[in-house]
Amino acid sequence: MADIVPFPRAPRPARPQPSDPEPLWRQQLGDQLRRRRHDREETLTATAEKAGVSPQYLSEVERGLKEPSSEMIAAIAGALDTSLVELTSAVADDLRATAAPASASAAVSASRGAFALAA
Repeated sequence: MADIVPFPRAPRPARPQPSDPEPLWRQQLGDQLRRRRHDREETLTATAEKAGVSPQYLSEVERGLKEPSSEMIAAIAGALDTSLVELTSAVADDLRATAAPASASAAVSASRGAFALAA
């Protein structure tokens, strides 16, 4: 039979603490929409009217309480004179920035030979 070769154990990456949950996409979307609205110095009511939604709905989207459809996101983005692609790219960039430490530690442990394939 074959010999068993032990692999060195890589240190375990730090796990996120329960008090620091990973942000949800809808929360990052809401933050991005609020930032853009504030940059334009627009009221919630003015932006909601342009988008064809109620101010209450827009407020819930901005606070990350609603999971809006792609049509609603496009309408709100249009009311803020931005494109859906630009908005979703900014949200993805925000999510990458918050997840960077976790993905960096996973890449380090993978590069240290912590994984093996068996035939």
